[in-house]
This record gives sequence, structure tokens and C-alpha cells, in this order.
Amino acid sequence: MLILNKAAGVFSKPSRREIFEFLRSFNFRPGNVFLHKLVLGIETSCDDTAAAVVDETGNVLGEAIHSQTEVHLKTGGIVPPVAQQLHRENIQRIVQEALSISKVSPSELSAIATTVKPGLALSLGVGLSFSLQLVDQLKKPFIPIHHMEAHALTIRLLNKVEFPFLVLLISGGHCLLALVRGVSDFLLLGKSLDIAPGDMLDKVARRLSLIKHPECSTMSGGKAIEHLAKQGNKLHFDFKPPMQRAKNCDFSFTGLQHVIDKIITQKEKEEGIQKGQILSSAAHIAAAVQHTTACHIAKRTHRAILFCKQRDLLSQSNAVLVVSGGVASNLYIRKALEIVTNATQCTLLCPPPKLCTDNGIMIAWNGIERLRAGLGILHNTEGIRYEPKCPLGVDISKEVGEAAIKVPRLKMKI
Repeated sequence: MLILNKAAGVFSKPSRREIFEFLRSFNFRPGNVFLHKLVLGIETSCDDTAAAVVDETGNVLGEAIHSQTEVHLKTGGIVPPVAQQLHRENIQRIVQEALSISKVSPSELSAIATTVKPGLALSLGVGLSFSLQLVDQLKKPFIPIHHMEAHALTIRLLNKVEFPFLVLLISGGHCLLALVRGVSDFLLLGKSLDIAPGDMLDKVARRLSLIKHPECSTMSGGKAIEHLAKQGNKLHFDFKPPMQRAKNCDFSFTGLQHVIDKIITQKEKEEGIQKGQILSSAAHIAAAVQHTTACHIAKRTHRAILFCKQRDLLSQSNAVLVVSGGVASNLYIRKALEIVTNATQCTLLCPPPKLCTDNGIMIAWNGIERLRAGLGILHNTEGIRYEPKCPLGVDISKEVGEAAIKVPRLKMKI
């Protein structure tokens, strides 16, 4: 039974006949012998329709993705019903493409793994509905995936990273620090109390009308800020990092966004231009907001490392910090985090940019990790539901705040 959020309304599932015709379209020549477990991963939590086939040794046999970025740039942000419709139009083609490239027949799959939490309700519903029909037809195990768990574990596809390690997940929809003790064993150290950094950067880019800037017209908001910041002076505006007095690992970005909004309004008046026109100081604002964001994220991460080492939750000499999520692609923020890891004798690891953003590979790999550990493998999908909001792990952020660890000042020479 597929249980829907009321906001989702009536959801149209693919018919049995459509799934049957989809499966019949695979006509592989005999001779493909797969010695390892194979997982198909499906991702539709936000605005990317993605699928991939990964084996248990970490080989990516096939992948496909349909990005909705261009469409959402025109609307000034993600419109959930539009994202839902685009997922519906593309999911069958994307899954078919990933399987075709992999030369894996659906019957050869060991399991199907799909993002079911957290994310946009309408988007999650498309991936879950399609997957359940596929699972039903193929009689394969189903592995529900937590989107943030998948981001956290992606690094283990590429590097031999042992548990425990610290993870910082920063994207357009999420911002959190967690200690990863096992495949589904997380201690949440801190999270954003309001919006995510990627969301804030997107809003600043929209307020600056960077889509009208000739160099930024095809870029997402975060990419536009990073690009334009290279031409600006980060010290031209003095934005204070948020939550400077709070000795915890939580984040906040709404206050900074409001301050920047006021500055932009003030500058528009000074320059005598209308809202929607490009300010002459746009590059300086981009540089300052990027620097302030980087410093805020770096300081909270620094405290998380010190807390974990103080409590012997991380190794004193060879601790690992993994940074993932869309904002982890920002090289300026990575450099700020490098300063922190150098100062704390930690190793900084980041997946390549294409694996930092949402993708099917990380979902398939999370499926492999769970398959190997024997965790959350469903042979009966009755009652499975998607969860638009879902925390990650056990929340110990209060304990982190009570420790009130003072963070040494570091020179952010980036």
C-alpha cells in the first residue's frame, strides 16, 4: 500500500501493463555472467531524476540522469508540481538507460534501492511508486534509502574509509554534521535551525538577479555566486558570521540572508536602479556572502572535530572529515574546511562534484552497503511510505552544546 502525504493529492501509478512492456524492452544477448551482487538505485528526492547500477565491488556499470535545472532557473526556484511532472515524464527512460548501459537484465538484479526520505513529497512519490511496481513484477528485495545516509556513505565507494568518520552534508535542502559509526549508525552533532546554505545562496543570487548577468545566465544560484565572487572583494562588506556566541554545532543562514537583502536594497537606492537590475557591487556582495558562509560552516565543523576527539569518538591522529552534498562542490568552502582539517590533524575527503550533487550512484551504493550488512532489506513492501521530513540518526546536539567547546581562531587566508 502506498501511503501519500495529503499535500500530494491523487498519485497516478504506472500501470502493470506499462511496467510489463518496460521490462519486455530488455533484450540482452546471453553470455553476461555477473559474479557480484547488483543493485539498481533510483533517486527522485528533489529535481533530478537519476538511476544507476552498481555492483558490490563498487563498479558503476551504468548510470543516467535527467536534470531539471534549466526549467527551474526560468521559474526562479523549484516548483514541486513541475518537478513531479518532469520526474513522471523521465523516470522510465532514465531507468531503462541505466540498465541498458550496464548490460544488466532486470532479472539479474539483486535488489532495487530507492530514496524514500527526506525530500519533496511529490518528487519522492514518483520514484517510490515506480520502484514498487518494478519490485512487484520482478519479485526482488526493496531497500528504502535515506537520502542523507546515501550522501554520507558515497565516499566509501571511492576510498577505503573505515568507520567511524565525521561527515558534513551541505546542500540546497540540508545542512548537518554527524558522526558515522556504521552503515545506519549516525550521531547527529548539529544541523541548520532554519534554511540550508545552498538555499540561502540561491536566494541571494535571485535577489541579485544574477540570471541576467551574461556570465551567470545558465548557472544555478550557488554556482553563480561562486563564479562572481572570484571578481569581488570579500572584505568590501563586513557580514558577521551567524551564531558567534552559540557554542554548539548548529547552523543558521536566514539572518545572514536578511542582512544581505537589506544591503542590496540600500545599494539599489544609492545606485538609483530598480530591483531586478544588476548592481555594480554584485561581485563584492557575492564574495562577502561566500566568505561569511565558509567561515560559519568551518567554525561549526571545527567544534564538531574537537568535540569528537575530546569524547574519543574519533581517532586523535588519523580522523577523517567527509564533506558531501551540492554545496561541497564550492571550492572556496572546501579551502576553508582544509584550513580546519590541517589545524586539527584530520584528513579531508570530498567525492567528485558529480557525486556531491544528487545522483543514482549514491543510492545504488547505499543499497549495496545495506545488502552487505543485512540492514533494511524488505521482501514485503506493504505499508512502505515516503517521508518528506526525516532526521538522520540519534540527535546528541544538546550534549554538544552543553560541552560549550571554545574554538581557537583560525586565519581564513583563502
